Amino acid sequence: MTNLLNQTVVVTGASSGIGKDVAINAAKCGANLILIARNEDKLLQVKNECIRVGAENAHHEYLSVDMSDADQISVAVKKIADISDDIDVLVNAAGFGDFSNYLDTDFDKVEKMFRVNVLGLMLMTRLVASGMIGNGRGHIINIGSMAGKITTPKSAAYAATKAAVIAFSDGLRLELRPLGVYVTTVNPGPVDTNFFNVADHSGNYLDSVKYFVLDPDKLAWEIVNTFGRSKREINRPRYMELAAVLYKVAPSLGDYFAATLGNRK
Repeated sequence: MTNLLNQTVVVTGASSGIGKDVAINAAKCGANLILIARNEDKLLQVKNECIRVGAENAHHEYLSVDMSDADQISVAVKKIADISDDIDVLVNAAGFGDFSNYLDTDFDKVEKMFRVNVLGLMLMTRLVASGMIGNGRGHIINIGSMAGKITTPKSAAYAATKAAVIAFSDGLRLELRPLGVYVTTVNPGPVDTNFFNVADHSGNYLDSVKYFVLDPDKLAWEIVNTFGRSKREINRPRYMELAAVLYKVAPSLGDYFAATLGNRK
């Protein structure tokens, strides 16, 4: 188990899904948590769980922030600085998806997806990374998706946001490495979380891919155990990582399989 005693971890999207599980597992390792999401009631529940499972002297706080709002993000980072001027890890887990044909998707939803999944992540990273650079260390973990590597029908806009997260992380990693700050991208396939309550309009997607759905707690443990370590990417399940490589080698064949085997939404 990673020892995170006296370390401060900021998690966006901490009220549910991967963000929630990462926060709770980081608390189990002794970390101080700063939890960020919109829903205060859910944030309080996660905070209480972090207190229950965490170290006796750890301190946990939460901030209600709309990650699509640049002003709210800027104010939140100032409040974070008041709580702790030494952020060890930032986990950008806030995000949502929508499984619809692109031409049938309301463009306001597409814009919102980019504001939360990409622009909010980029701004939070920019503001927090400045402090990490000053401290000469830190770790930024951005939750991407295998959808950003292998796009399937009914996920064009969502996949575009995650491809942007991956590209941003790749460039940022090279910029921050000489300054002592690590950048890791996590690209999961389907994870058994409430993400699909919003994204999947049919309600059948998770069941149709049940044989390769990831356990969120297991994935969260893997993420937490990379804190403070130089790791480029976590791609799960592993066979999807291989599929992403083959997709680049044989894109026409990849399109065929993405349009057939990958068309389960």
